[in-house]
Amino acid sequence: MKITVAVSAVQGAFIEHEKMLESLGAECFELRKKSDLERPFDALVLPGGESTVMGKLLFELDMFDTLKRKIEDGMPVFGTCAGLILLSKSISNDSANYFATMDITTKRNAYGRQLGSFHTTADFKGIGDIPMTFIRAPYIESAGEGVEILSVVDGNIVAARQGNQLVTAFHPEVLEDTSVHKYFLEITENYLKNK
Repeated sequence: MKITVAVSAVQGAFIEHEKMLESLGAECFELRKKSDLERPFDALVLPGGESTVMGKLLFELDMFDTLKRKIEDGMPVFGTCAGLILLSKSISNDSANYFATMDITTKRNAYGRQLGSFHTTADFKGIGDIPMTFIRAPYIESAGEGVEILSVVDGNIVAARQGNQLVTAFHPEVLEDTSVHKYFLEITENYLKNK
């Protein structure tokens, strides 16, 4: 089954996601303007970057409402770092609100400047131990009932899933380990089978 993934490319680190997904056999294209949404796609990636800028651009380019509707209708979406913030129902240290489709409360730049970036290895539910790179990352402070917690680092939730929505506070696309992207493609495959 050939899966087509649309990768939000208005801002942030999107190319690494495309390369990784393509190495796993998926087809990718970039969402840069409203007309790109007319192309058919099975899943969506919201990459790391600057969530405030991303949210603003998605609004200004008139792409926000269409993407929100697709996510609410069950289309698989994978948000890393800033993408996690965009999907969060609430952000504890920011009054802004974006897609708000996932029942999680997130803290932006949670690790502060000193620990702005770090690397570790931790367990990811259903996969096992994987390498994780955090870059000025958020973390999930709390998760609602329908949210499955997939990974915890130092007592903080750093990966979770709700239905077809997958989020990580870390950047799996910057390393060679493809297991999280593979996991996302499996979510998409199941979604397409049961559609």
